[in-house]
Amino acid sequence: MSIPFVRNFDFEYGVLARLSPLVQRVTANNPGPFTYTGTGVFIIGEKNVCVIDPGPTSADHIAAMDKALKGRSVSHVLVTHHHVDHSPLAKPLAAKHGCKVYGFGLQPEPPQGGEVRLEAGDDLTFKPDVEIRNGHVVRGEGWTLEAIHTPGHTSNHLCYALQEENTLFSGDHIMGWSTSVVSPPDGHMGDYLASLKTVLDRDFDIIRPTHGPAITDVRPFVQAYIDHRLARETQILGALQSGLSAIGDIVALLYKDVDKRLHPAAAHSVLSHMIHLRETGRVTADGADSLRQSYALA
Repeated sequence: MSIPFVRNFDFEYGVLARLSPLVQRVTANNPGPFTYTGTGVFIIGEKNVCVIDPGPTSADHIAAMDKALKGRSVSHVLVTHHHVDHSPLAKPLAAKHGCKVYGFGLQPEPPQGGEVRLEAGDDLTFKPDVEIRNGHVVRGEGWTLEAIHTPGHTSNHLCYALQEENTLFSGDHIMGWSTSVVSPPDGHMGDYLASLKTVLDRDFDIIRPTHGPAITDVRPFVQAYIDHRLARETQILGALQSGLSAIGDIVALLYKDVDKRLHPAAAHSVLSHMIHLRETGRVTADGADSLRQSYALA
């Protein structure tokens, strides 16, 4: 199933860009295979603002954020999840402005594979000042943000809905330029599919991912995201039926046209699919789920 990716958009590193009456963005200069053009930090409001996913602690990005927030008060710093392209600047920024960091909290079990699975990696020092859950609401002057728990990419992933503009800040849960990595055991494909359905049912007018451009044709895009995952399951089942059993061999077949730098991450997504297929009784294995396990049709 083809996803109508949106990859072209205008931006300038370190420059405050107006996106809507309530939303501005500063893009950090940290492009890469998993960050696309870089981390987009969202500033919500005018004088009294909230910052979503403050990004990395590089000197140029800190200077850009200081310039963007000059003369403003920051009441909340929100973090979607604990990866190093999203959360490291959260604590220093909150301390500078005398506010607190809000997020779901630490993931219970780090994903397997360490840095090989994800270029961005985990921010192992991240811990929010205030742990929030699904439905938590924060307010400021003219804006209201609701936390929506969207596990899948990570177990502690939150999206934030801006009620006044029916907008979802989706972190890495849904991205316009690419699919999201789902890396077990912290990432879970069954949870991810359920979370995508949650977003679909909310009928947002626009989705603003942390990386890349906004998604404006929301419902068809999210449905295509879901259909893509279901199609991948069918492909994996077909590969098993053809006699393949190792995740590495399945990745080489299914992702042959994809940048090989992304194959380690793809292996984790395939493993997550295998776990979900095993949980739903369609795949079997002799032992514990892992990248080295052999799988077969049930």
